[in-house]
Amino acid sequence: MDVLDTDVVVVGGGGAGLSAAIAAAELAPAPRIVLVSKVLPMRSHTVAAEGGSAGVVLDDDSLAHHFDDTVSGGDWLCDQDAVQFFVERCTEEMTRLEHWGCPWSRRDDGTVNVRAFGGMKNERTWFAADRTGFHILHTLFQTSLAHPGIQRLDEHFCVDLVVRDGRCHGVVVVDIADGELRFVRARSVVLATGGAGRVYRQNTNAGIVTGDGMGMAYRNGVALRDMEFVQWHPTTLPGTGILMTEGCRGEGGLLYNAEGRRYLQDYGLGPPDPWPRKKAMELGPRDRLSQAFWHEERAGRTVETPGGPAVLLDLRHLGETRLRERLPQIVELAHTFMGIDPAREPVPVRPAVHYTMGGILTDVHTATEVEGLFACGECASVGIHGANRLGSNSLAELSVFGRLAGQEAARHAREAPDAAAGTVVDRVRAIEAAALAPLARKAGGERLADVRDAMMDAMEEGVGIYRDGDGMGRACARLRELHDRLGAVSLDDRSRAFNTEWLSLLELGFMLDVAEAMAHSALARQESRGAHQRIDGFERRDDERWLAHTLAHFRAGAAPELRYQPVNITTSPPRDRVYGGEAAAGRAVAR
Repeated sequence: MDVLDTDVVVVGGGGAGLSAAIAAAELAPAPRIVLVSKVLPMRSHTVAAEGGSAGVVLDDDSLAHHFDDTVSGGDWLCDQDAVQFFVERCTEEMTRLEHWGCPWSRRDDGTVNVRAFGGMKNERTWFAADRTGFHILHTLFQTSLAHPGIQRLDEHFCVDLVVRDGRCHGVVVVDIADGELRFVRARSVVLATGGAGRVYRQNTNAGIVTGDGMGMAYRNGVALRDMEFVQWHPTTLPGTGILMTEGCRGEGGLLYNAEGRRYLQDYGLGPPDPWPRKKAMELGPRDRLSQAFWHEERAGRTVETPGGPAVLLDLRHLGETRLRERLPQIVELAHTFMGIDPAREPVPVRPAVHYTMGGILTDVHTATEVEGLFACGECASVGIHGANRLGSNSLAELSVFGRLAGQEAARHAREAPDAAAGTVVDRVRAIEAAALAPLARKAGGERLADVRDAMMDAMEEGVGIYRDGDGMGRACARLRELHDRLGAVSLDDRSRAFNTEWLSLLELGFMLDVAEAMAHSALARQESRGAHQRIDGFERRDDERWLAHTLAHFRAGAAPELRYQPVNITTSPPRDRVYGGEAAAGRAVAR
């Protein structure tokens, strides 16, 4: 096996990974950096982000408002020291992106424009029309090209971390083009591999969002934190999960049920007219809007589409000119995939899985429990999202904590000693053997697609928007069974060059591990908080017993071991989470 020596290896070529690589390269003396990405960086999932990135900029806004919106939006499961660290750096990072060339949309006077986003009482979401992630990723990628110390391994799949005696010594990757494995030896490793939304069938995520980094860290002794909190985005196209950005509602889009009535006031989200400071309604947080859809569907107040039940997103009153200026991609997507002109008729929408609030346990400086291993972006849990992430905080997170992870990894690499040449040879050989083993299996075994479909069905049916113990218990049992079936999967393609079936099998192993952490963490949490809602006797938030982070620890061949960690409360003690209205009679709203 080839060996490539470097100081820092960054796994993931999206917004967080590029931010980390650039930040490391800016330090003097600049370390050697290898950036590993299983796709070309401009195809990373950050490119699909539409709505915008948070940062205080208006006179009527403040860091205190951003802090309060984030903590209450996360239903007080956020670590408040991490949130304070985050909000203090968002605007600085947005300005940095502007200086690097990010074309933020502007007001008539030339100042940066910002729009309203769900759960935020002030306008603070910077945007570039509705292609914000596309422009951020372009900006970061082009900036990375100015740093010759960054060596890219595009279209390389990371198989595993090389961990020995509590320290990370690098990663083993496979070159997708020829199937050859390589050991990238490094003093520091940054995981920036994105979320795990593909464990569900209905999702907004690209096919590459398979929880690889989470699975690797998990198998190597790092806890996954708060994995029960999975975010559904309330407005996606039925059947495809294609995202209709929150920017639609930020620009004034309205939601109607099959009766032609705005219905969100029935679910504690305020009256149709503005409430003091800012209205909620369609600008309520994503968990509440998705839960409201669940109730409307069961009450028979949704419209039927070929892709399933939906409600109607009405943008007609915004006018064609404004739509084409502010939401050009939405106009294109609605026309291409639904045959609808949103300037003339409403767009059917429904919730789909969008974001993994939990992830690899890190401290506020992105360090994990394994020396030399750092994590940032959606794959990480630094503590800022709690039980429900607010829209536009994730793109800001990529910049704030991606930059920090790169700096911390570079500093660690300066001080860490080189590993002795033979220290990890046996570990590297074991990783290689495990990765290649599926290619040698006899034909006639389980089908990869059957196991993957069964995993998605288990998660959709048992760990959905609303949950009960029986359903989650069945999902846990099913996922454990699928682990056994995974070992019997045989491949049609036994070659190594461009073998996407082989790589999909490796991805599925990570997905099953992550899905099991999600399901068991959810089953154990006997309360309703944020995106975790139970309908079996635990319909209320319970701060006395459950104001705690869930830590899932990997156990080979068995369900995860669960432990709990206190939430860091600094200045905002838990209180009722309200958005301008009272709950309808009989409607359970997490408090």
